[in-house]
Amino acid sequence: MESYQKARYCDAGITCEFVQDNVAVSDKRNTIRGLHFQRPPSAQDKLVSVLRGAVLDVVVDIRHGSPTFGHVEAFRLSEEDGNQLFVPIGMAHGYCTLADDTAVLYKVSAQYDPGTEAGIVWKDPQLGICWPVEDAAAIVAERDKALPTLSGLEIVFTYD
Repeated sequence: MESYQKARYCDAGITCEFVQDNVAVSDKRNTIRGLHFQRPPSAQDKLVSVLRGAVLDVVVDIRHGSPTFGHVEAFRLSEEDGNQLFVPIGMAHGYCTLADDTAVLYKVSAQYDPGTEAGIVWKDPQLGICWPVEDAAAIVAERDKALPTLSGLEIVFTYD
């Protein structure tokens, strides 16, 4: 599998420069990570792919003033299909693992800075995300459970 080729991605309109690769491994199916983003000056474009297993990948437009503000899109990504998802700056991102021992690769356009990390709670009723797991069976980090709702989030990104 060719996971990245700069010229091919530029032809597709993805012109950011990726500066760091991250791999997140989840041992158990039904693990939910997110919905995360980095605030400026460390805001990140992400190119997401699954190295092992499968996920339901979710993005939410958090750009105030955008005609799609608060809109949710979900995509299934797996090692078998080899599909990737480009998540531009101004989107919150998360996923639910659909298999045990899932590994997700993120190429990002800015280095990780824990001081700019932010997010939206995974179960925000305003978003109405249809996660593929019952709430009681979802494995969610305590820090992700404590994130604010979209309506409680400060304005971070604006739509031009």
